[in-house]
Amino acid sequence: MVYEVKGKVFLVTGAANGIGAWFVRYVLEEDPKHVAILDLNENAGVELQNELNSKYGANKTKFYKCDVTNEDQLFAAYKSVVDDQGGLDVVVNNAGILNDSLKTYKKEIEINVTALVTSTIKGLELMRKDEGGRGGTIINMSSIAALHSAPVFPVYFSTKSFVLQFGNCLSHEENYSRTGVRIITMCFGVTDTALYDNMGSFDKGMQKVIPEKVAVYPSQKVQTASKATVEAFKKGENGSIWLSTSEKPVRDITDVVKKAYGLLEELVF
Repeated sequence: MVYEVKGKVFLVTGAANGIGAWFVRYVLEEDPKHVAILDLNENAGVELQNELNSKYGANKTKFYKCDVTNEDQLFAAYKSVVDDQGGLDVVVNNAGILNDSLKTYKKEIEINVTALVTSTIKGLELMRKDEGGRGGTIINMSSIAALHSAPVFPVYFSTKSFVLQFGNCLSHEENYSRTGVRIITMCFGVTDTALYDNMGSFDKGMQKVIPEKVAVYPSQKVQTASKATVEAFKKGENGSIWLSTSEKPVRDITDVVKKAYGLLEELVF
């Protein structure tokens, strides 16, 4: 089955730059009804909104200055989108940071985990069929950090592992049969975005070797990751997990992840 972009209402967090901004650009090529751009960076967000509305038509996009960790701001953006557009079809929780420093690790957890969960729950509330919605899709951004362990960013790796397991649990048929809301999880490799501009560690020794630890991973262009997300939206079944890394074609790795969890389940039951 192919899921269509055309006519859908999208809400994308962290969408003024990087993967989020390019995802919005590629989605606009396929004629959605509207795309809401949520971000803290007002200058970049307004610039993107104006660029795309000039190209695709007035009110095709709208920028909302939003700190995703501020529930009032986040919920106000959701309400505005639903009120203006008559509903919501797709939520992309793209906002995230990578910084395990003592000064920033709590914020990292708030953005990568707490805000993502809050946004997912709000999206479910508005879209779920068993509460009057029309169904929809939620795409949550995980990482290759959820697929292996490494010594350099234990907090970040854990936040992305959370996102993966959150999607696994939320997408169970018992939930999906009631909500009609697909949950898709993206796992990105190192991608050429601002995520890597301000990396930090609570460990002084590890802080010194961050560049060389990150350099071992093959990288990819931001456009590759964004196109991969559009493809996952169009092709992904509920509960599917997609890998985009190393400039390779996006890959559905659901069966591999399910097999790994199945091996662990044997220890439980």
